[in-house]
Amino acid sequence: MTAAPSRARLVGLGRGEFADRLGEAIDVYVTAMGYPRSTARQRRSLWLEHSYRPGWRSVGWLDEQDRLTGVGYGYWGGPGQWWFEEVRRGLRARRGEPGAVSVDWLTDYFELTELHVHPQAQGSGIGESLLRALARDATRARMLLSTPEYGRAAPGRAWRLYRRAGFVDVLREHLFTGDPRPFAVLGRELPLLPTRHPTHAPE
Repeated sequence: MTAAPSRARLVGLGRGEFADRLGEAIDVYVTAMGYPRSTARQRRSLWLEHSYRPGWRSVGWLDEQDRLTGVGYGYWGGPGQWWFEEVRRGLRARRGEPGAVSVDWLTDYFELTELHVHPQAQGSGIGESLLRALARDATRARMLLSTPEYGRAAPGRAWRLYRRAGFVDVLREHLFTGDPRPFAVLGRELPLLPTRHPTHAPE
């Protein structure tokens, strides 16, 4: 008897399943970002280390063949973490400039560390489903993330998703140590407002 095909679905990834599917998750990341395959080895150890941080949560999107086509994770941010210290440095450097925001943004927040959808699955609402699932379970007052600036090009899918979800500028044209690309730091208060068409809840 042939097993019935699975349906595409959003799932919560516990630490064990995240580790089991880490190869798939890194493949989605590398492909979506256009990075060389050599990036995978360094990211594997970093992503595993992140999964032990306080407040860590991960979700994934599985297609009809049970393949991971989207992944997102994050954790509670705070002093001593590299990203926190880098963003605090940037905010302090801009203090007093027009439009500068307070370092108070860096309190009681969930850092959306990674959110990626395989290019072949983009444009179908998967990214928003992942984002909303993580925001719903963040148990923090706000969510923060960083994403590459888009320069003179039109905003890509990720930017349009974040703006649609209500993320505002916290820090623009920021240079993280060791990376020549300018990044934007975006944030918003939680919770997110519900969509008109509810997404699947994590299983």
